[in-house]
Amino acid sequence: MSALSYVYAVMFYLAAFILVTGVLRRVWRYARTPAPLKIPTTPAPMTPLGVCGRLFREVVLFQSLYKASKWTWLFGWVFHFGLFVAALRHLQYVTDPPWIWVIQLHTVANYTGYAITFGLIGLWGRRLFVDRVRYITTPSDHLMIALILAIAGTGLLMKFVWYADVASLRQFMLGLIVFDIRTLPGDPVLLIHLALVIALMMVFPISKLLHAPGIFFSPTLNQSDSSRERRYSPGRGSTRG
Repeated sequence: MSALSYVYAVMFYLAAFILVTGVLRRVWRYARTPAPLKIPTTPAPMTPLGVCGRLFREVVLFQSLYKASKWTWLFGWVFHFGLFVAALRHLQYVTDPPWIWVIQLHTVANYTGYAITFGLIGLWGRRLFVDRVRYITTPSDHLMIALILAIAGTGLLMKFVWYADVASLRQFMLGLIVFDIRTLPGDPVLLIHLALVIALMMVFPISKLLHAPGIFFSPTLNQSDSSRERRYSPGRGSTRG
């Protein structure tokens, strides 16, 4: 067993701990933050079922972004769709045997790297060339885009140029789940790819990428427009008007 395998195993365990505990901590804070005022973005649904439908359209279709900017919606939706399919496809490395529907994603997943790259380049260009967006862009925004682009780029290299030993990688990842450290392939591009993924896992809980779970706690989206039916009374909460 090489020392490299142990180093990457420890890094993965540390990154997984930071990712899970960090996200849970932030979600707990979101859930405990009071939202006593009715501030849904109008026009808003008036029933809980309507709120669920609205959240579904926002999460899956990016409804408000589509209304605001068609080009931003295109780049953003293509990027997120590619990222979602790629994440599902990577379940083959942590399931034994791989689920059938994950295997069936193989044909589509071959092109998700291109979708991620296309979407990110468009979003990055928006931050570089649109004045009002560039004004509110921070160095961390550029860093996150560059990091995910590097992950997608190294993934494409392994898929079409510098082939990696994915069978051995799968055994390594399956071993991590049961705390059995196995040999990690020493392919340079693969090692860079994994190191970048580990870095992303570590910075995720302290980055703007937390908008993923945060959208479900946004009072402008998860509230119904029932301010005329209910009024807020300090100390007693919501009461019928």
